Amino acid sequence: MVLILAVTCAVAVGNIYFPQAIGPLVAAGLHVSPDSAAAVVTATQTGYTAGMVLLVPLGDRLPHRSFLVVLLALTGLALLAAGCAPAMPALVAASTLVGLTTVGAQIVGPLAAGLVAADRQGAVIGALLSGSTGGMLLARTFGGTLGEWLGWRAPYLVAAVLTLILATVLAFAVPTTTPSSRQPYTALLAEPLRLLRTEPDLRRSCFYQATVFAGFSAVWTCLALLLAGPAYGLGAHAVGVIALVGVATMVCTPLAGRLVDRYGPDPVNLVCMLGVLVSAAILTIGTRGGTVGLTSLTLGTLLLDTAMQSGMVANKVRVYALRVDARSRLNTAYMTCAYLGGTAGSWLGIRVWSQAGWWGVCVLVAVLAALALARHLLALYTFEESPARNRAANADGLGHQPGAGGSDQASCGASDTRPRRRLTRRRRGGHATGAGQVPRAR
Repeated sequence: MVLILAVTCAVAVGNIYFPQAIGPLVAAGLHVSPDSAAAVVTATQTGYTAGMVLLVPLGDRLPHRSFLVVLLALTGLALLAAGCAPAMPALVAASTLVGLTTVGAQIVGPLAAGLVAADRQGAVIGALLSGSTGGMLLARTFGGTLGEWLGWRAPYLVAAVLTLILATVLAFAVPTTTPSSRQPYTALLAEPLRLLRTEPDLRRSCFYQATVFAGFSAVWTCLALLLAGPAYGLGAHAVGVIALVGVATMVCTPLAGRLVDRYGPDPVNLVCMLGVLVSAAILTIGTRGGTVGLTSLTLGTLLLDTAMQSGMVANKVRVYALRVDARSRLNTAYMTCAYLGGTAGSWLGIRVWSQAGWWGVCVLVAVLAALALARHLLALYTFEESPARNRAANADGLGHQPGAGGSDQASCGASDTRPRRRLTRRRRGGHATGAGQVPRAR
């Protein structure tokens, strides 16, 4: 089941990225300028953002299996329409629909978190992120190679067939789940903002990912400028070669997930933030040029990619543990903040580059990581000093307070995910609610 869901993530994410590789082919095939053809990529990204906000919250309202199958079927039909588009307006419209509906990866995460025990969520989320990373990396190669061989329409048509086949497989493979919410659609749309106001652990997880992803985006936005400059004099293909280091994260994220399951998300976040700081220092050597500079850029981006993706595993485990009945809405809030951070990082990176060059970009990454680290250390200090921490330390082996009426809530608060996982393991055979159980509908 995990493999099928990981493939679903790969296909859904790949549908966003393969159009980036065939822009020139689209321009030549439809006899438009390259700038006009770039509107296809913009339309896909815009549709995806809209899908995150408008459709992902429905994952708490609709059965996961039918929702995923419908989304993938609509994506497949939109890809077919794009592959048969006679002109740019039709292609842009179809691309918008592709982006809007190919949000399956954001539905799969909450689904998988509800199907496994709490002490395996990290490993499963890591595997799903590994699938997403593979889809992102392979999609560009798939699109470019197939497009050069058979024309720009071929990637759309092949992707459509793969997506429709996957929809058929999921219709039989995904188990039946019960929706966790009965709220109306308008209430679901407003819920992510309310959760951001009321859930401190959601806010800090969003802050961690937004700052780290901002630094990540700044580096990759400016890396092409550095490699094309006088220090290297290389073309865009060099960025693609360095980007292949991202394959390593496909191995690292499942490992990070297992570490989260064993030690909790906070220690993994701490290591990842320190990793981003170290990567910023390594990347500064890239200003030297030559073999030494290229080696430092490769190692620095590898460490940065691994730290960012591993930190996302830790953040998602923490976020999904907050409310099992609102995981899709929590994911909407989290991923929206992450993408906003990435957009801001690209914007900041270009402006810092124009003023201070590559050194300035590396300093920007370090500052952003330091902000995340400072917020994290504050959260750890606050937790150690909190009354809830002292009550949890004095609780008995079942999580009950001496003299309490059997309530676990006081000793297993939402801000402390590790004691909650220990409680789940010790009482799996009893009556405690596990991660795979469906809570009472709200």
